[in-house]
Amino acid sequence: MTALVQSPADARAARLDTAPPAVVVDHVFKTFRLPHVQYSTLKERLLHPLRSTTYDELKALKDVDLTIRQGEFFGIVGRNGSGKSTLLKCLAGIYRPEFGTVAVNGRLSPFIELGVGFNPDLTARDNVVINGVMMGLTRKQAIRSFDEVIAFAELEEFVDLKLKNYSSGMTVRLGFATAIQMNADVLLVDEVLAVGDAAFQQKCFEEFNRLKAAGKTVIFVTHDMHQTERYCDRAMLIERGDVLTIGEPHAVARAYNELNFGRLVTDGAETGRYGDQRACEITDAWFEDAEGARIGEIAQYERLTMCARIRFHLVVEDPVVGFSVRNDVGHTVFITTTEWAQATTGRCEIGQELIARITVDAVMSPTKYDLTPSVARQGGADVLDVREDLASVYVHGTRVTGGLIDLPHTFTLEHGP
Repeated sequence: MTALVQSPADARAARLDTAPPAVVVDHVFKTFRLPHVQYSTLKERLLHPLRSTTYDELKALKDVDLTIRQGEFFGIVGRNGSGKSTLLKCLAGIYRPEFGTVAVNGRLSPFIELGVGFNPDLTARDNVVINGVMMGLTRKQAIRSFDEVIAFAELEEFVDLKLKNYSSGMTVRLGFATAIQMNADVLLVDEVLAVGDAAFQQKCFEEFNRLKAAGKTVIFVTHDMHQTERYCDRAMLIERGDVLTIGEPHAVARAYNELNFGRLVTDGAETGRYGDQRACEITDAWFEDAEGARIGEIAQYERLTMCARIRFHLVVEDPVVGFSVRNDVGHTVFITTTEWAQATTGRCEIGQELIARITVDAVMSPTKYDLTPSVARQGGADVLDVREDLASVYVHGTRVTGGLIDLPHTFTLEHGP
């Protein structure tokens, strides 16, 4: 009889399915009133006491119903103004919903807006201690945690500087470090991490892995679909206060891309394509072997080249070309862009074609892999064209280890005395 070995991902999913609720959002509604006439001074109000007050209503949250399990890493994605931050502020108790209830089991640590909870006229030392006490620590516990907060934030030289003299990046460091060092059960993280520098962002994402391993519940608001797929167990897409979908991160990321860039329909069948293709379009993608021949399969460890052809309809300066490779169960195993690789694509003229290639060793585990090419303007935010799963290749080998990749390696063994 062959015993079935459960993968770590499947084991985590099974554990979360039976975990008790950490956060329960029960049919929550939140509306803001926006007055047509706003008084900027007391004098104006006194001079016009009978002026009628009319207003518009902004329905920020509409019947949001959600349960997040203990130990779950839950992503909230949506466009600007969709209600993401309003929902987090309801969870943090900053806003009170008109209808519905919010229940949080355990100590909550919010990091949802730059500088919120900090007094700019106090030093980092005073702010960390005050925030710790506000989060439920004793003064002695807050003081003991101070050194760890400052060390994580890498602000040892600025502990006695008033926060009003901090840069936005320094404030982000201090805020995030304070939030994670309070040993909270539930951590709320808004997209303010984008303000920090790249090195500190990577440090924060490494901390996310530690929090997951420690069984902490993390609610993460972001625009970055790669981070959503990488860290989240589930995700939710919200648009203008309505919850559009809750589910597996890749499916939610795909729905987010469709919402932002639209979905191209060709010959009556839908394909995963985003962007308007006005400046350029990806016309083809394929895999090549070491001799440059197009292939649909390759042996493990052989040289493999990923290719994409792009035709330009407008002049584009130094476009960013990207490649993403996903396995048969939807796990992203490799992503790169010309920007990350510091490869310059140059000025692309009207009617010109650009063929982009990258070559790797096929160290992936044996299975089918799909290639998604993309092209964007400098910075990568303005997507011009994305064609999801445009080309496929089968990697075959003699063994299946269960890992995403099978790196060539050697063992070194040394017996002790």
